[in-house]
Amino acid sequence: MLELDLVLLPFLDKIYPNLEEEDKARYHRLLECEDQDMFGWFLRREDPEDPDLQKIVQIIRDTRSQTR
Repeated sequence: MLELDLVLLPFLDKIYPNLEEEDKARYHRLLECEDQDMFGWFLRREDPEDPDLQKIVQIIRDTRSQTR
């Protein structure tokens, strides 16, 4: 989904390299989720039920201004 690329690619380039290993593992788990779920999470329509996914989604949300 192109919209997800617009969120995730800048994050991957600028933020991901500096993440703790646990958060990198969370990011890889996130990539296994359905695109539609991730899209809703990043638009703040809902939050993931899994606390680990909630953490990486929040990190991505919080760092969006740094990746623009």
